[in-house]
Amino acid sequence: MIEVLHDPASAAAWCGRARASGESIGFVPTMGALHAGHLALVRAALAENDRACVSVFVNPLQFNEKRDFERYPRDLEGDAAALDETGCSMVFTGTLEQFFPDDVGPPGGFRPQSLRDPGPRALGLEGDLRPGHFAGVATIVQRLFEVVRPYQAYFGQKDFQQTLVVEDLARAMGYPRIRVCPTVRESSGLAMSSRNQLLSPEERERATLLSRSLEAARAAWRSASREARGLTQAMHRVIDGTPRNGIPVEIEYATVRDPSAWTPEEPSGTLERGVALVAARVAAVRLIDNMLLHEG
Repeated sequence: MIEVLHDPASAAAWCGRARASGESIGFVPTMGALHAGHLALVRAALAENDRACVSVFVNPLQFNEKRDFERYPRDLEGDAAALDETGCSMVFTGTLEQFFPDDVGPPGGFRPQSLRDPGPRALGLEGDLRPGHFAGVATIVQRLFEVVRPYQAYFGQKDFQQTLVVEDLARAMGYPRIRVCPTVRESSGLAMSSRNQLLSPEERERATLLSRSLEAARAAWRSASREARGLTQAMHRVIDGTPRNGIPVEIEYATVRDPSAWTPEEPSGTLERGVALVAARVAAVRLIDNMLLHEG
């Protein structure tokens, strides 16, 4: 039976007892509204560690829009039930004040000087479009790592730039090992996301243009196109050629980067490794996706 804990202090004590017993901990940080992609991370953690634990915390520090924060799906009871079925040992949550008792003041404001610098790989794309987002991510993930002190932590590739920020954070902290697991997709190709719950069936179908644009970039790569500009053009041909059918779609970016040498701007010249990335608002829902071009 899974243990459900409601504050980080209780979670830290649980993890301390597990480590004292010689058990390794695999950790999956989440914002809840769990789907098959999250559960795949938990199963990977269970396969490679003695125990798996999950955090569920909708972190206000990483939201740029108050409405987006308020609309984010929340279902701790359902999340705990799904985790129990996977064999997960513990799930915990908490409040911003519980995670940062010395940094939150009335009326719930967070001290800016307590935010962690997310580093150079936070620059560009998500970092430009969501100012402060990665500082909020790095700040809460650092605290979660301090609470759990896991052997390994598991993240999904869908949030590609975030995984780069987290890898830099773990390197600076000296722990844990970071495992980035493949994006889990719906049968349509749409990347699984908690935000998909906010899409109507018609909007969900339209949102497949994200994954189809990434597949176009991969097809171009396989045909020996290795320059970012040509790969990006392949993505935009799909995006521009997809009928909207009355559903508003705003493309925020559709571009390519070298994953081994991250740059804020699109690289020039021939690439040996590539990742195609796309972000769009489909109706009122913001979605992101990416695909490694040199793999698969």
